[in-house]
Amino acid sequence: MYRDLLNKTVVEIKPSGIRRFFDLANTKKGVLSLGVGEPDFATPWNVCESAIYSIKAKHTHYTANAGLLSLRTELSHYLRKRYDLHYSPNKEMIITVGGSEAIDIALRAIINSGDEVIILEPAYVAYEPAVRLAGGVPVFIELKAENQFKLTKEELLEKITDKTKAIIINFPSNPTGGIMNKEDYEPLIPIIKEHRLIVISDEIYAELNYSSKHCSPAVFPEIRDLVVLISGFSKAFAMTGWRLGYLCANSIFVEQMLKIHQYIIMSAPTAAQYGAIEGLRNGQKYVDEMIVQYKQRRNLLVSRLNEIGLPTHMPEGAFYVFPCIKHTGLTSLEFCERLLEEQNVACVPGSAFGNAGEGYIRISYAYSIDEIKMALAKIEIFMEQFKKAN
Repeated sequence: MYRDLLNKTVVEIKPSGIRRFFDLANTKKGVLSLGVGEPDFATPWNVCESAIYSIKAKHTHYTANAGLLSLRTELSHYLRKRYDLHYSPNKEMIITVGGSEAIDIALRAIINSGDEVIILEPAYVAYEPAVRLAGGVPVFIELKAENQFKLTKEELLEKITDKTKAIIINFPSNPTGGIMNKEDYEPLIPIIKEHRLIVISDEIYAELNYSSKHCSPAVFPEIRDLVVLISGFSKAFAMTGWRLGYLCANSIFVEQMLKIHQYIIMSAPTAAQYGAIEGLRNGQKYVDEMIVQYKQRRNLLVSRLNEIGLPTHMPEGAFYVFPCIKHTGLTSLEFCERLLEEQNVACVPGSAFGNAGEGYIRISYAYSIDEIKMALAKIEIFMEQFKKAN
């Protein structure tokens, strides 16, 4: 009755495939879920304590629009020391309400109606809607498992047109766990520079890199000012519910992005910002402890899934594996629905991450070893029964 009064772009956007599937899973009792994309670890207590102390000290008012200068300064030191990235805390940073807000304001600040934005699939579910809501046109590149889900220069050149404005990249990747190292980026840099592509680089899983030092495209001086670096505190410091992220870019970009942020948000949560300062200063030991456990879980999952008959490449970052189910003849949604119905195990259909995700499922290893072992036993029974029936 009132649908015609709504924004057409919003109406046409499909609900999240992840949410849709887990709404279904929530209708069943005793489901063993391997689908959640957040750490199972509690936020380190020293981070919590710093936030609590800030409230006790009556630091309960708005901060500067761009965030506490003390946090931006600490973040500047952290990025320089850890990733050799140099950003001014005064002019090149915004503290945001999660990485999601950073993605949104970055796109809204740079996209004009009809501009094309390249998205690498399989992709995090928010990218395409965010591009459409900003008035852009999404253009997709299908990343290949045989390339470890890395982007090649041939794939990039094929999709660039005179309307291409930006490219969104996400390494380490959700959902594939793929990474790009410095050698992988090098062939892309001249292309990005020549076509003046704005690179929106979602690096929320940067700390969760298991095989090499994380590399940001912003480390290349030739394109540094074309890169909008987006990250946050949710994955590395187990602060998902705190809703705190950040954006780093050249000052001209930041000036315009800050306008949107200050009108829509004002400032990120104050107590969370004080907690993040402590995380940056004294949280690395907790990150290192999580990484040790994540690697153990990853290795177990990849080994057992391959034994069970679900080909799975070894992810080098984030906390997901992306096994292939193409040989079953089932769609990813059919596979996950049957696994849920027959064994009470919930995973995410690869199709939730775009057409390129079809034929895969996403399994999170942000769960205990015991939970993963129980789920693997059930997946093995499912596959044995499936083979017998087919």
